[in-house]
Amino acid sequence: MNVEELSGLPPGAVSHFQDEGIEELYPPQAAAVESGILKGENLVAAVPTASGKTMIAALSMLSAIERGGKALYIVPLRALASEKKAEFEAYEEFGVTVGVTTGNYESTSEWLATKDVIVATSEKVDSLVRNGADWLSDLTCVVSDEVHLIDDRNRGPTLEVTLAKLRKLNPTLQVVALSATVGNADEIATWLDAELVDTDWRPIDLRSGVHYGNALHFDDGETREVPVEGGEKQEAALVRDILDEGGSSLAFVNSRRNAEAAARRLSNVTSRVLTDGERADLAELAEEIRDVSDTETSDDLADCVERGAAFHHAGLAGEHRSLVEDAFRDRLLKVIAATPTLAAGVNTPARRVIVRDWRRFDPSAGGMTPLNVLEVHQMMGRAGRPGLDPYGEAVLLSNSHDEMDELFDRYVWADPEPVRSKLAAEPALRTHVLATIASGFARTRTGLLEFMAETLYASQSTESGRLETVTDSVLQYLEANDFVERETTDDDAGAFTSAADLAGDGDDVELRATSLGHTVSRLYLDPMSAAEIVHGLESADERPTALGLYQLVSRTPDMYELYLRSGEDDEYAELFYQREDELLGDGPSEYEDARFEDWLAALKTGKLLADWANETDEDRLTDRYGIGPGDLRGKVDTAEWLLGAAESLAAEVGSEWTAAVREARARVEHGVGEELLELVSVRGVGRKRARQLYDVGIETPADLREADKRVVLDALKGKKTAETILENAGRENPSMDGVEELPDEDDGFERARDAESTDGQEDEPAESQSSLGDF
Repeated sequence: MNVEELSGLPPGAVSHFQDEGIEELYPPQAAAVESGILKGENLVAAVPTASGKTMIAALSMLSAIERGGKALYIVPLRALASEKKAEFEAYEEFGVTVGVTTGNYESTSEWLATKDVIVATSEKVDSLVRNGADWLSDLTCVVSDEVHLIDDRNRGPTLEVTLAKLRKLNPTLQVVALSATVGNADEIATWLDAELVDTDWRPIDLRSGVHYGNALHFDDGETREVPVEGGEKQEAALVRDILDEGGSSLAFVNSRRNAEAAARRLSNVTSRVLTDGERADLAELAEEIRDVSDTETSDDLADCVERGAAFHHAGLAGEHRSLVEDAFRDRLLKVIAATPTLAAGVNTPARRVIVRDWRRFDPSAGGMTPLNVLEVHQMMGRAGRPGLDPYGEAVLLSNSHDEMDELFDRYVWADPEPVRSKLAAEPALRTHVLATIASGFARTRTGLLEFMAETLYASQSTESGRLETVTDSVLQYLEANDFVERETTDDDAGAFTSAADLAGDGDDVELRATSLGHTVSRLYLDPMSAAEIVHGLESADERPTALGLYQLVSRTPDMYELYLRSGEDDEYAELFYQREDELLGDGPSEYEDARFEDWLAALKTGKLLADWANETDEDRLTDRYGIGPGDLRGKVDTAEWLLGAAESLAAEVGSEWTAAVREARARVEHGVGEELLELVSVRGVGRKRARQLYDVGIETPADLREADKRVVLDALKGKKTAETILENAGRENPSMDGVEELPDEDDGFERARDAESTDGQEDEPAESQSSLGDF
């Protein structure tokens, strides 16, 4: 099917696609058109990576807009949201407007009402539904990218419930679900009342196989010699081989440490083929990477990048990952050693994909377990980019003939597992049952169960009564914690005490979210997190310390706490006994092994946050706690969100500690002591610059407006920076023209800093401070 045959698109759309070099649709795209996507029909497209799923989405959304509608594109990751927004913004040349929203779960993002295409994560869409964003009722088309992630235990239930709510909100909504090839795409299509396009077609060949000995053994029986030289690793030989052809490689390994080690080794291979121009460009890129953060991880990554290789994992800062991905797409970087997070949808194709590690550690199993087929196929599907690669190769590594046979059977020739709903797990239902009641999607137990019947879980369930039983258990929990109440009469008073109370005569009793329940749902909290926070605040007899509040939010289900490394049990047990009076809530006995260990892990996480808020250097934190800069940023962001929620909860329940929570939140947001909070309110002043200004006697924005410019310049070490900050502080004349720095002996200001932190812990020296906010 030729592009010029398409109808029902905005004027200029067909010309745009032709200008992009698209003259003819791929077979899956043509099949989608024939299934009615240009006319508003639902569709599930289960096709391999790089086979044209984004074009299917574009045609669906653009045709909906041409019919006077509005489109939503749901992605699983924030990084994907930015990538897709950049891609769809090209449509603005023919009048289609695009917006993206991923954060601030309390916002309804009303500005998006004016946009034709909106890109958002599933969590953000869920929060928009909870907060009653009016513009959601205007949607006529929703595209769900990577819909097979409904199978994910953590994020899957949110996507599943969100799709069900959007369909209930607008029964005529067109749903287009995009997926990798899965074992039960027909079940997903049945659930969504959709047509199905299910194909293995790819625009370029993907050859899959196993490397064993000195040869690649492919699924079609062909072999190709790729010798491993003396002392060389298999993955190094495979990277060297494909570099000789001008191709790039992705090597998937099972841990961050292995990714970093593999990148260092592979940089010895890539450095040999770099041109002088590439070396110069990589040197500039390495400096950008070093500027992202003052950490060993940042330096290690930059060292690899200078030699043409990189590593990629969740411990990297977001800017690190973006720089690496962009350079790899431009073929400046020749190889990335990555954990499986890179296979989750970000567009980073390579000519050869090497799956080195097909097992990973599973704590629940107490050892190494094989990856599932779908996950390995997602990695393998990254091989081959149309227009650049004549083919793609996906290779697993084997050390024996028997293992080679196992890998062919387990992965190369195997079909992906079916996608199974994870909604019936009680942690997932807690938040979604409350949100369903609070947002008015269900007002009785019967209504709630009817809504749940519209989910994928209900359509897949073979266990009679399972969803009903778990739902009733969750309702009991929500009422016991004052999040939900039922309409009562004089003859029917009291709480639900059993499933029997909920069933039968109770089916049509009205369920209402309490004021607290509405707040919890609006804040996008797990109700168990809210209960923990409320109880903790109510238990405080005196103003909570920062450490106490940080430990409190760290033990909620919404915070992934740091685990205790070998030998740390005693260290944090000692800290626990030293600071026990500061910790909020009912502390465990040391004889309650599992609960005590959880409290210590939360204490470790809280201590990390307290150290950050005491201005401890970022590099020291990542080294001390064994984390990456991305982990630190993630913990800080999550703590800021949870403490912001805690502030709202404190106000809701009338707690006297609202101000203490607010201060702890501000300190962790900026990574500063209490005395710097006014300074960091000035745009451009992060923790490092705030400390530099404070140490020369400038303590407030008002001081910035009045201080001797020479003192400001001396503290900030740069005229442009000083001018910008003075302007942001509201100084009438911020110009630094003619201003010179003070001589060291003449500045006349106290530069010493107090060695006592605001919560009684020792601070790091001032000269060692660095700031995520300043970079």
